[in-house]
Amino acid sequence: MMMREPAPILYEDNHLLVANKLPGQIVQGDKTGDIPLSELFKAFIKERDAKPGNVFLGVVHRLDRPVSGAVLFAKTGKALARLNAMLRDRELRKTYWAVCRNEPAEPQGHLVQYLRKNESNNKSYVCQSGQAGARKAELYYKVIGHSERYTLMEVELCTGRHHQIRAQLSAMGCPIQGDLKYGDKRSNPDGSISLHARYLQLIHPVRKTELRIEAPVPQSGVWPHFC
Repeated sequence: MMMREPAPILYEDNHLLVANKLPGQIVQGDKTGDIPLSELFKAFIKERDAKPGNVFLGVVHRLDRPVSGAVLFAKTGKALARLNAMLRDRELRKTYWAVCRNEPAEPQGHLVQYLRKNESNNKSYVCQSGQAGARKAELYYKVIGHSERYTLMEVELCTGRHHQIRAQLSAMGCPIQGDLKYGDKRSNPDGSISLHARYLQLIHPVRKTELRIEAPVPQSGVWPHFC
C-alpha cells in the first residue's frame, strides 16, 4: 500500500513543493526527535516517484508546531538558493489569518516593534530597541471578520522573527485563540493555536511566473465560525 501524503499538497512541480501543514507537525527536526515534515515528504516522494537515490527537499521557512498552513520546500539546490535570497530580500509574501480573543483598537494597522527571545522558556517579548538581542519586527494587520467571541485578522509579515505574530498581537491585547503561552485563557485539545498561513505569493525561482497559493483553513476548532 502506497504511503499517503504527509500533508495536503497545494502546489508541486520539479522545483517546488507547497504543503498545507497540519497543527502538531514540525517542519524541520528539533530536540523532540519527532520526524519532521521535510523527512516525511522525502520518503513520500521517493516511494511515489520510485527514485533510486536520495531525495533533495530544502526547507525554505518554518511554521511553529501549533500553527497550520502553507509551507514551502525547494526540490533542487538551485531553487533553494534563489528562494533563500528572495526571503532575505522580502520578495516572498506571506499572509496569515489569526483568530484572536479580543478586537484591536484600530481595525487595521502597521506594527513596528522590537522582539527579544528568551531561550529558557522559548518565548519572545516586545522590548526596547537598545536591549541585548533585540530584533526589529514588522507586520501589517487588518480585521476581516467577527464571530460572537472572536475577531479574525489578516496579517502580512514583513520580517520573520521567532513567534513574531503571536508576540506582537498579544502585546496589542489580542492573543491568538488557544495560545496559552501568549496570554489566551484556554488551550485547544489538540494543542493547536488559531493561526494559519493562508497565502504564499512569489515569483517562481526558475520559471519566473507569479504564484499565489492559498491554503484552506482547518475544519475544526473555531475556524468553521469564519469559513
